[in-house]
Amino acid sequence: MEFIGKIFVMAIAAIFVQNFVLMRFLGLCPYIGVSKKLDSAIGMGMAVIFVMTMASTFTWLIQSYLLIPLKLEFLQTIAFILTIASLVQLVEMIIQKLAPALYKALGVYLPLITTNCAVLGVAILNINENYSFIEAILNGLFGGVGFTLVLILMAGIREKLEKAELPRAMKGMPIAMIVAGSMALAFLGFSGLKL
Repeated sequence: MEFIGKIFVMAIAAIFVQNFVLMRFLGLCPYIGVSKKLDSAIGMGMAVIFVMTMASTFTWLIQSYLLIPLKLEFLQTIAFILTIASLVQLVEMIIQKLAPALYKALGVYLPLITTNCAVLGVAILNINENYSFIEAILNGLFGGVGFTLVLILMAGIREKLEKAELPRAMKGMPIAMIVAGSMALAFLGFSGLKL
């Protein structure tokens, strides 16, 4: 029962309290770039969940069974980036084959998951927090869910704002930045939770 409670706390923390986009400010490029349409936001979110979970799995294994035993911890960033790039290539090929419309809608932002600092951030956080293998996988999963949640919320708001009457100077990126800041303030309210 204690483990389930720990998982619950980890989920709430990763999704709401320490959200990678709104609290740690990681992964802002796809957050702003892909959040124009709800369909592409959902597709990107699913891809990020998969990549974050798999990256957490493989990077933990690489760190624990390769880098530490061989005393090559200084290669951590390079090893993690290569792992993430390989996973993104796999996701890109799968999406291109199974959902060509989504592949086209995501455009340049799909390969940019490779350089999405949220994915690298979760991998390094797992090591720095000394998470066990299962905890690292779950932290990657919950971090991806948190990323997807804010991406979908932002896309929904931006789609509604496209139909709203706004001053011409506020259309597009200016209102998106105001909404992003407002969402970050709203999520800051979760930081008062005692977990």
